[in-house]
Amino acid sequence: MPVEFLEIDGKYLEGGGQILRNALSFSCILRRPVRIVNIRANRPNPGLSNQHLFGLNLLMQITDAQVNGNQLKSIQVEFNPGKIRSGKYFVNTQTAASISLVLQCALPVLAFADGKSELELVGGTNVGMAPQVDFLTEVLRPNLEQFGVSFDFDLMTRGYYPRGGGRCKVYVPPVKCLNPIDLTNFGQVQETLGWCFVAGRLPPNLADNMKTSAEKELCILKNIPPCQLEAYKESPDVARDNGSGVILKATTSTGCVIGSSSLGEKKVDAHQLGSKAGRELAELISREICVDEYVQDQLIIYMALAKGQSRILTKPLTNHTKTAIYVAEKMCGARFTEEKVNEHHVILTCQGIGYVSPY
Repeated sequence: MPVEFLEIDGKYLEGGGQILRNALSFSCILRRPVRIVNIRANRPNPGLSNQHLFGLNLLMQITDAQVNGNQLKSIQVEFNPGKIRSGKYFVNTQTAASISLVLQCALPVLAFADGKSELELVGGTNVGMAPQVDFLTEVLRPNLEQFGVSFDFDLMTRGYYPRGGGRCKVYVPPVKCLNPIDLTNFGQVQETLGWCFVAGRLPPNLADNMKTSAEKELCILKNIPPCQLEAYKESPDVARDNGSGVILKATTSTGCVIGSSSLGEKKVDAHQLGSKAGRELAELISREICVDEYVQDQLIIYMALAKGQSRILTKPLTNHTKTAIYVAEKMCGARFTEEKVNEHHVILTCQGIGYVSPY
């Protein structure tokens, strides 16, 4: 019998790699063949780039999928997956392609495998246009744990642009189904943590400057405990190349974990990096946002698959989130509703499909 492919339009709204990643993840979990057309049509260089191809080929390996179109710059892919297989997997991007984006598409799939999996990734750990790995472990992971999904993360070396070469191991235990979540009550801030780092030939005082500037922004807030920010230089064993960044997070009494981050760039000084991250987190805290805009879109696939109704109080939906909702509704039939509370807050509700792993 000919395969019936569900077609997803890759140029919808945000029109980037996220449509591809989410559609492939759903395809693997639901064993639903998918055809993705107009891949990354809204990007300057359309079609599959290195990091998207590595994620695609990893999912092909995990599910022993039949695939057409898995070549660089391909604008259409047909993906027909088999069973999700637990095991040990290895991906070397041989570039500074983001490890985080490869993990983003593999994590929900491996969570529904038939056993614990180990994933070793080599590439960029802290690079532009993608979450830093520290943000995934410190901010995203506690949010995923509300659904019952988690992972252990072992960072061996960091990889910065342009050479990459960062290495990590991720261990993913299986789940049978996902719990619905309700993150609509902010509660009281219990702790504010942060990490300001430099690496390579950059002097340690730059990390101190980031810390000082981030603290200035956060100290304006009242009724929160003192910030606990660390400033340090990575050892040469962990990071050979030049790099810098800030990761901040706040945890509340009701289990909300929100965060912000900045990545070092040329012509951006350390004080600016620290101020930007500090200002973003201070705004989230003062407005009592339960899910920040960087986690918002990454929860969509889990809300769609969970058993029952999930709700999050968040900032106005980003195009990334609207795009993720488009893919989720088309792939699995979950339904999302957005309720505007005011100009700074929306409540996003999803009636999940209650997916149960067959393994």
